[in-house]
Amino acid sequence: MTTSPWISRLLLHRNEYLASFSATLCIFMVLCTNAWSSPALPKLLNVPNPPLSITSGDGSWIVSIQAIGGIFGMILVGLTVDRFGRKWPFIASALPVIAGWIMIALARTALLLYIARFLFGISYGMAYGIISIYIGEITSDEVRGAAASLITVLAKLAILFEYSVGPYVSFETLAWLSMVGPVLFLLTFVWMPESPHYLLGRGRSLKWLRRTSAVEEELNCTRKSIERTASERGSMRELFLPAYRNNIIIVLILAVGMQMSGVQAVLSYAQTIFSQISSDLTDAQMSIVLGVVQMVTVSFPVFLVDRVGRRPLLLWSGAGSCIGLLLVSIYFTLEAAGVNVESFGWVSFVGLLFFVISYAFGMATVPFAIMSEIFPKNIRAHANALFGILSGVAIFAVLKLFQIALDNVGAYLPFWVFTVSIGLTFGFVFLYIPETKGKSLDEVQEIIAGWRRKRVPSKSVIVGD
Repeated sequence: MTTSPWISRLLLHRNEYLASFSATLCIFMVLCTNAWSSPALPKLLNVPNPPLSITSGDGSWIVSIQAIGGIFGMILVGLTVDRFGRKWPFIASALPVIAGWIMIALARTALLLYIARFLFGISYGMAYGIISIYIGEITSDEVRGAAASLITVLAKLAILFEYSVGPYVSFETLAWLSMVGPVLFLLTFVWMPESPHYLLGRGRSLKWLRRTSAVEEELNCTRKSIERTASERGSMRELFLPAYRNNIIIVLILAVGMQMSGVQAVLSYAQTIFSQISSDLTDAQMSIVLGVVQMVTVSFPVFLVDRVGRRPLLLWSGAGSCIGLLLVSIYFTLEAAGVNVESFGWVSFVGLLFFVISYAFGMATVPFAIMSEIFPKNIRAHANALFGILSGVAIFAVLKLFQIALDNVGAYLPFWVFTVSIGLTFGFVFLYIPETKGKSLDEVQEIIAGWRRKRVPSKSVIVGD
């Protein structure tokens, strides 16, 4: 009986996948905090006798303040991961989540919710700041893209968990049930190894991850890469040297483009948005459908990103996301203009589903594969911190202004902004992001350094493998 190539590869790299999966449970942990607002806010705003009373203005701050905490989390990552390693700061990121859920479960004032959400943001920033570094350094070239795609698979699983459980349990019970995230992460990741890149500087190896003692060639390549950057301790200022100009352009495109698509607003305010759409389904049921569709769709890039490549998935994802948002924008525009669109509510719902499907297919997953490989070790933590800070600022602006626009103008305005933004992101991806699948970390950096020089004379679409 023959074993399929995919199964053979899974068995060969199973320790790498195991460590990657355990690490990405941290993403499940922090995305539960992110998705919590969709089922939780209606319990405080629309249900009689809530455990605490808030206004819609309070709600927008409760949602958006997590992004501010995320900026501080990313700064902590930049200060700790090169000094203490990747593993223990990663484990420490679970502590603010635990404290936050306890505060929410016991909260009787909005202030405790603000503090809890800020703590969630710190964990969110730390988790996303470390995860792409850790996975990029523990995985071999053949599986790095698939392993990094697990980040988004676990993220969507967390969203589905909150959307499915949240509407049907009490406000306090949801907080206690959400504690499953940090518990699972801590119980599994504490047994996982430290990053080989970090340990190599201290004379250790990566035999466990590769499940073979024949790692001398990879050790030599990694050691040379570390030696090239060991003479200079990386800093945030070094990111902006001319040598990394193309890398920074990619960070800007991915960080701002991902968040200005409005995906965080859609996920955080899902039930609020769906309550404005005419449909036979309840807003809670539509949220569950959204979560299921995301969970199923986001699994495909895990199998495709190391075969099809990063660049094609990003382009397909950007085009599909733009089409889905366009349908939603037209629906809300016609509704605001007084057109009777009650019988066409399904069009906007389908548009939102098409948006999240398209987004999950590439924009939600591929950037983490790219961020895990485009910077050398000595500035990788600072690059991820920059990515997180830019993302945090964009997320805060989108979440805060979305509620204001919803209350004072209408849903059509933010959705047109999202549509135009994702269209621009598609153009920037086409112009500036090269293909990097199957390349070593050093080869990726060489490709990016020469990307613009190659594109100008040749006008080629994809850099060859």
